[in-house]
Amino acid sequence: MKIKLAKSYGFCFGVKRAIKIAENSKDASTIGPLIHNNEEINRLKINFNVNTLKDESELKGIKKAIIRTHGITKNGLLALKNSNSEIINATCPFVTKPQKICEDISKEGYDVVIFGDKNHPEVKSVQSYAQNGATVVLTVDELKKFKLKERIAIVSQTTRKIEEYLKLIAYLVKNFKEVRVFNTICNATFENQNAAKELAIESDIMIVIGGKNSSNTKQLFSISKEYCKDSFLIENREELEKKWFKNKTLCGITAGASTPNWVIENIIGKISKIKV
Repeated sequence: MKIKLAKSYGFCFGVKRAIKIAENSKDASTIGPLIHNNEEINRLKINFNVNTLKDESELKGIKKAIIRTHGITKNGLLALKNSNSEIINATCPFVTKPQKICEDISKEGYDVVIFGDKNHPEVKSVQSYAQNGATVVLTVDELKKFKLKERIAIVSQTTRKIEEYLKLIAYLVKNFKEVRVFNTICNATFENQNAAKELAIESDIMIVIGGKNSSNTKQLFSISKEYCKDSFLIENREELEKKWFKNKTLCGITAGASTPNWVIENIIGKISKIKV
């Protein structure tokens, strides 16, 4: 069986930056998981004593606090500044951008719409910067339920599908007098998604590697599944099942933006030894 990696996969700029910051901040604590990958979180804890707090309520006694790649809410940042902790900011610059957009554009009187998962920490962070709140949706049908002003500004969670974002934009442009559109989807997301689609089309099995709670990894899995029905999302090599590979000739592999190379290499190593 042949194994082929996607042309673009794995760690993005923001995650690489955050990992480096964490490694240089030994004995620190992150407010929420630094990234959405349990394997890498465990490595940082074991090798660098970087621990994970649930939220700002656990800051008491923490000397060094790292803001996760997904950012922190405006109130959370205020609580952090009022604590005695040294603040180490690992927020991805691609997340800082929509935070600033929401803050500035809402002051100008625009209703802010965010395309994303309302329960995702990045979206919660970005939403908190809109002066009068923001409407968070994933579909046009959801958006239709909200009463909005005539002046709309829309941003996207950095890891969403561009095709779905364009559907929301088209609806807004058709139904509102003024629409400001900001492309806040990360370039790495575009590249990884396009590469996953390209590989899935030619593969008869796809292995998508990454955290089960990672938005960008779930998007890669969704795309892979669309073009290759035998697609599987795993976090580590222990989750591989031999039966998946029966009668398969080409195994495509892609990985989410929070997936370290050592995890990918471990999984490829195990797949290469599978005989069916």
